[in-house]
Amino acid sequence: MANTGNRYRGSITDYADFDSNRDAEALYTAMKGFGSDKEAILELITSRSNKQRQEICQSYKSLYGKDLIGDLKYELTGKFERLIVGLMRPLAYFDAKEIKDAISGVGTDEKCLIEILASRTNQQIHQLAEAYKDAYERNLEEDIIADTSGHFKKMLVVLLQGTREEDDVVSEDLVAQDVKDLYEAGELKWGTDEAQFIYILGNRSKQHLRLVFDEYLKTTGIPIETSIRGELSGDFEKLMLAVVKCIRSTAEYFAERLFKAMKGLGTRDNTLIRIMVSRSELDMLDIREVFRTKYEKSLYSMIKNDTSGEYKKALLKLCGGDDDAAGQFFPEAAKVAYQMWELSAVARVELKGTVRPAPNFDPEADAKALRKAMKGLGTDEDTIIDIITHRSNDQRQQIRQTFKSHFGRDLMADLKSEISGSLAKLILGLMMPPAHYDAKQLKKAMEGAGTDEQALIEILATRNNQEIQAINEAYQEDYHKSLEDDLTSDTSGYLKRILVSLATGNRDEGPENSEQAREDAQEIADTTTSGDKLSLETRFMSILCSRSYQHLRRVFQEFIKMTNHDVEHTIKKEMSGDVRDALVAIVQSVKNKPLFFADKLYKSMKGAGTDEKTLTRIMVSRSETDLLNIRREFIEKYDKSLHHVIESDNSGDYLKALLALCGGED
Repeated sequence: MANTGNRYRGSITDYADFDSNRDAEALYTAMKGFGSDKEAILELITSRSNKQRQEICQSYKSLYGKDLIGDLKYELTGKFERLIVGLMRPLAYFDAKEIKDAISGVGTDEKCLIEILASRTNQQIHQLAEAYKDAYERNLEEDIIADTSGHFKKMLVVLLQGTREEDDVVSEDLVAQDVKDLYEAGELKWGTDEAQFIYILGNRSKQHLRLVFDEYLKTTGIPIETSIRGELSGDFEKLMLAVVKCIRSTAEYFAERLFKAMKGLGTRDNTLIRIMVSRSELDMLDIREVFRTKYEKSLYSMIKNDTSGEYKKALLKLCGGDDDAAGQFFPEAAKVAYQMWELSAVARVELKGTVRPAPNFDPEADAKALRKAMKGLGTDEDTIIDIITHRSNDQRQQIRQTFKSHFGRDLMADLKSEISGSLAKLILGLMMPPAHYDAKQLKKAMEGAGTDEQALIEILATRNNQEIQAINEAYQEDYHKSLEDDLTSDTSGYLKRILVSLATGNRDEGPENSEQAREDAQEIADTTTSGDKLSLETRFMSILCSRSYQHLRRVFQEFIKMTNHDVEHTIKKEMSGDVRDALVAIVQSVKNKPLFFADKLYKSMKGAGTDEKTLTRIMVSRSETDLLNIRREFIEKYDKSLHHVIESDNSGDYLKALLALCGGED
């Protein structure tokens, strides 16, 4: 999508008053004598187009009999040198050099190969192969074959042909056939027929494949990405996912790569340089838009906070502008947001927990083993953890009953006296029926000085009607008062109204109503532009707290059509504090509930100290519901597995129990 309607979408344009001899002289002067004028070099090179830079190289050679790239390499160092020298090469030669570096020496940089070959057009691939031959007098395909293996190698070779179909006329019959072939090659087959995936994803046109992905989701209820993750593995899986992302939106693929290159510890400078150089004259403006929408900050601000010195200045010039002006939202980004709601609306995601009922369950044997683990001196924590984390909640209730019948003792009381701290909170939480556990968490959030609004919001915004009704009953039974009364006396203002509304467990459960969805979207849109904050909060609350999830997905899509804004952005821009957090939690829960929890888990462990309360609450309450889906969203968004982050952030028996619930490394 480099050219939206053939408009130029790069951030670097031809310099108007261009004179290659004058520029060559300026660069020569900047490098003469002791130390170089880096500021002058970066100013000049980042404000000329690639074509103009080639002319400067020619003039430099004519005037001084020297190679400009050689001089720049000699004068500059480090990341700044890589960036400037990268800009001096024609794009095909830049790509060729990146690939040469990725396959020479020890080990291969597969991520670099994937990024370049999955994202380039046919024409760019052909130019790359020619540039490689010209620069290194070697055959690109032969070098890649010698350096890679298996299905990964086969797919790279297919992409290297640069023969993807390019017509926009799509045959519906062929779309249906491809969907059937992909489904039969993966989900329906014992083992996977990788050749089908390679053939279809490597050869069909972008337009055709977009329809195949939509149809695949409608027919199977599974996004193609989920099938690829389930069926393929290793670098081959990563390559195929990159191909799918680039088919859907190249700009979104690069926005995501840039975000991952800068977030977390340390910056992946090679990736950052490669993308900023190679996309600056293609689709940098589209990438910026999508980045701003997806990550709620501008690419400019992230580069600014993440890099330094001349390197930073040069990157910011390539970025070409800051999109953090208030209310900035763009057609390209709106399109991505819309597609995401579409995906959310039709995906029949199968929710899976990580804790399942134990086969050959014997409550008597478990009760005896637990009693033995707690009798006498010292406690056998390993046995306690092993039994309780590997039984379903129903099985744990049977163990409690058997323990009482057998020993005349209360298992909960015994556990309380034997284990302590974070481990105790986790194990005792697992021993409670889910509704009673949630009721207790709500009670704790309102007890004592200060209220934990985030915990109230997290529980009430994500539970369905049945769960909410069970929580109300458990709350009444355990604390002899109504949840609604406690919420009313413990919170105030609009937050109170939202929480009380959610706590009625009275959300519509019917399908969407298109006419009503348009009206709802129109109401929110009108109130947003009126600037009346109070009626805006009321309007949002009445729609977000009462409509069915299915209906809301349609409302949010209609809202984008009307305003070019995603509803989540509007809420964040127009509101503040707990009210904003509560409404955003509802929207995110409608959009993708497992992702909402994945974000919460990530935040509970990032930075100094762990928020054990949140970590324990989510691991306990989602372990039988959707923790497996949460794990998938976690690794997809943060490039690290939940298992890995838990492991590096916790210790001792608490860690053992958390990892048992997590249920595996992704």
